[in-house]
Order: sequence, then C-alpha cells, then structure tokens
Amino acid sequence: MTTILKSLPQGQNVGIAFSGGLDTSAALLWMKQKGARVFAYTANLGQPDETDYDEIPRKAMEFGAEKARLVDCRAQLVHEGIAAIQAGAFHVSTGGIAYFNTTPLGRAVTGTMLVSAMKEDGVNIWGDGSTYKGNDIERFYRYGLLTNPDLKIYKPWLDDQFIHELGGRSEMSAFMTAHGFAYKMSAEKAYSTDSNILGATHEAKDLEDLNTGIQIVNPIMGVPFWRDDCVAKAERVVVRFVEGQPVALNGQTFA
Repeated sequence: MTTILKSLPQGQNVGIAFSGGLDTSAALLWMKQKGARVFAYTANLGQPDETDYDEIPRKAMEFGAEKARLVDCRAQLVHEGIAAIQAGAFHVSTGGIAYFNTTPLGRAVTGTMLVSAMKEDGVNIWGDGSTYKGNDIERFYRYGLLTNPDLKIYKPWLDDQFIHELGGRSEMSAFMTAHGFAYKMSAEKAYSTDSNILGATHEAKDLEDLNTGIQIVNPIMGVPFWRDDCVAKAERVVVRFVEGQPVALNGQTFA
C-alpha cells in the first residue's frame, strides 16, 4: 500500500493541519479547487502570539473547507512537558547551549491529536504545510502513523503541480488575491519562531549562519538577557507537588 501520495487525491477527504498562515491558506484553497474534499484542523497549543484561535477555523471555512475544527491540545502538551522534565529530556545541549524541546514536544502532540480528530471524521489522508527542508515533514508523518496505521500522507510541498503553480510566497499571495482573498504578505523575518504553552524557540534563516548569534532575536517569551539594558527581576514561585506531579502554582490549583 502506498503511504505517501505524490499527487492530490481528487474527490477524497483530505485533512490539513491549518495554521491560518499564507502557506496553509493557499494550500487549502488550491486543494479545494483541484477537487479534494478538504477538512481543516487547528491545534490550540497555547501559543502566546496567537490572539484569536476561533478566527482560524472561520478562515478555513471561507477558503472552502468542508469542516474546520479547533483541537485543544494544551492539557496533553503540559502532560508531555512534565514527563520530559521528569526524564531529564526537556532540553538538549548543542555546543554548550541549551535548546529546549518545546517545539518537538508540540509537534508530537499536534501530530497525534490532529490525526485522532481526523479519524473521528472519517479522514485518513493528512497534509500539512511543512516543506522537505526540515524535520517537521518527518515528525508529522511518523506521529500520524502511530495514531492511525491506515493513514496516508499528502503534502502539497511534495506535489510537483503545487510547487509549479504556487512555489513561493509571492505566488501564493497572488493566488489568494486573484481569487478574492486579499492576503498581504508579512515582512520576512530574519529567523523563524515556534511557540506553545511550554516555551518558544527561534531557528532557521539568518540564525543558521555561524557568524550570526542570538543577539538578532526579539524573544516573545522570556527576556533578551544578552542585552546590556535587560533587567530581569527576581520572582518567588511556589509549586505544590502531589505524587511527583505539579498541581498548584503560587497557591492556584490546576486540574
């Protein structure tokens, strides 16, 4: 059985991990126009830079999704984060610098929970906006199969026709505008940011240059401790544990 599909399965249900950004918006609209029945799934990971989660499924429906769901992944992500801390696996060290596993943990939870939601809706083909350049395409593929062994994978960025027609951000923006969805591209940043309730990581682009350091980053969580004008005030934090599990923070109990 072919697991990875190189062309769009027309007339079939295809799920897409939908962020609401340009890549997944263009992919959803393109797949709809090419004859797929597209179902959109958005993971709520507690991202601090996401201001309106409910707006994302609404956008997916505007772009032609058959159904759009917001999947609350926060409790599971917190559980996985605590387990990683207990196992001493919350961060890895590269060149003496700690890289927190917040993003990889988020990918594991996203992959399993979105595919589980798709399975509930009778969707056994999954696509997302990850390209062939990074780890995400492999992460989502493997986590998805763990949840649904019958899952097939369709990724627009592995489809030659999609790449030929919409191979860059300018082409995707023009495509959306041409079909009545004005989509202004955001300014290109010097690095990428991935965030969730556990933390934020910054990577890629200019940060891949060995001559470029963390000094170019404007963190969305934490403080820029490398700047001379940075002031980090001490804060007293009280955590209550029950049988090894944190259950309260500064007197406030969490389920």
